[in-house]
Amino acid sequence: MRERSERPTSTIAAQLDRLRGAAPATRHNARTIAALTANPGCARRALLDAAAVDKTVIAQSLGFPPQFGQSQFAITRGNAFESMVKANGCAELLALLRDTLGLTLPEVAYHDLNSVGENTGNAVRYQRTKQLLASSIAAGDGTLFDHPMLRLDIAGATAYLEPDVVAVQLDGKFHVVEIKAFPVIDGQADPAQVAAAARQSAVYVIALRELMTEIGESPELVSHNTILVCAKDFTNRPTAELVDLRKQLAVVSRQLTRLTAIPDLLEVLPPEATFAPGEDLEKTIAAIPARYAPECMSSCELAFACRDEARTCGSVDALGRGVCDEFGGIDNIDTVLGLADGTLEPGPEHADITAILRTAHRLRLEIAG
Repeated sequence: MRERSERPTSTIAAQLDRLRGAAPATRHNARTIAALTANPGCARRALLDAAAVDKTVIAQSLGFPPQFGQSQFAITRGNAFESMVKANGCAELLALLRDTLGLTLPEVAYHDLNSVGENTGNAVRYQRTKQLLASSIAAGDGTLFDHPMLRLDIAGATAYLEPDVVAVQLDGKFHVVEIKAFPVIDGQADPAQVAAAARQSAVYVIALRELMTEIGESPELVSHNTILVCAKDFTNRPTAELVDLRKQLAVVSRQLTRLTAIPDLLEVLPPEATFAPGEDLEKTIAAIPARYAPECMSSCELAFACRDEARTCGSVDALGRGVCDEFGGIDNIDTVLGLADGTLEPGPEHADITAILRTAHRLRLEIAG
């Protein structure tokens, strides 16, 4: 008999579809994967994302609507900026590559991979992307691919991804091009926005390297540098910089390998479980282990619900990972307080941390008194 954890991919996909119910599937993108890998120990997010569930709807149904996200104005501005950079076969982008970055470009071809004929299906676009990239390598041509389709395995489930552009044969390497509308003023951009763009680009680079391996080419054909295109100063004119992703690639790759496999996560749910809004939703969500941290507030739609859960059960996770590390593996706030004020006798495994906690407790009382 086949073990449940060894179920074929088709069976897993069917079970994930059943969990999602009648709701339309949401899609992974580099932003959601970058956020997912920031907290690889969270089984709850991994399973909800694998099932392509709209976490905003889940959070609202639980009574904890998310309070972050891009404004419609920012989305509209970003789309308009990307369209301008890629107009007329990416003419503006080519000028940036040649003039701003000083790259030597031959005559450049352009392929729009937003669809294949009239087919916009992910699988069809992925196969066409593979075909065109392989042809480009064989011919040694310089080519720009507009929204190529890539894919990446995320905890046992396939996620389809599409970078803004992939530029081929720039100094013998494929480069991912990420187009962002945030400004670069006097040569400086917001570090947080650059870091977020770098993490997303790293996800694309990893996926493109996976594609290279699949077509029998070296993943080293994909550069560890991304080309980041942003708005220059206070204008809508673009500028470009090469961003070294080696640190982000190492971090994202390591964290992707740590994500719990989806078949194992499915084991924690009863057969009748569903993510559809209803009276059983709260029980279904509670059955999936979460790993809340304050950083989740800026990257996960379920953060408010998970924070409330962590506070209710007295988890030290609600205090942040730095505090958790200082507590040396103690996972309950009541245990921490009991060791600190002496109402709880420590075991051998808590001897070192108890001395620190009691010193901190004594100092706090002295300051308060």
